[in-house]
Amino acid sequence: MGNTTTTNVDLVGDETALNVARAALFAALLGAFAYVSFPYPLSPAPVTLQVLGVFLAGLFLGPLWGGAAMVLYLLAGALGAPIFSGGGAGLGVLLGPTGGYLFSYPLAAIAVGVITHGGFGLRSLSDRSIGRLVVGMAAATVVIYGIGVPFLWWNLDMTLQTAVITGAVVFIPAEAVKMAAAIGIVRSDAIRAE
Repeated sequence: MGNTTTTNVDLVGDETALNVARAALFAALLGAFAYVSFPYPLSPAPVTLQVLGVFLAGLFLGPLWGGAAMVLYLLAGALGAPIFSGGGAGLGVLLGPTGGYLFSYPLAAIAVGVITHGGFGLRSLSDRSIGRLVVGMAAATVVIYGIGVPFLWWNLDMTLQTAVITGAVVFIPAEAVKMAAAIGIVRSDAIRAE
């Protein structure tokens, strides 16, 4: 028999493996944030911390890997992991009244990432202005409402005006608090990195 040797072969580079792990971590974080959910008397949609998770994914992972993290989250939930609001799972949730918000998450993470990082590359957040962070998160919020409200309107057979008010307008104060929290997290991370 001949002498057989084996060598290590990297099927995936270290950076890619690290980014996949980070995306999986942020997908899991979003699933945990979905459990911080409570009914909102002004809307058929609950208040959750999920949008904060979307902001953080786009900010810390950038547009490509932030969007990938959100796709992983949606796939896990669609396949039955109880990681949607209130422990929901499955295609029924994705096609239901709040499904549009969920489907918007990859695009929203991409939007906040592109605006904050100034393109598809990943740049240090320490030199990004608060204004740039706010604009990125505001754009992500517009994407979330732009896809979420039509789902709500169609599924619950309400007027478009009612859908806009109950599916978007009433959540603006909560989104502002989530933006402030994201900025605080980004700035505290930048201080630790120095």
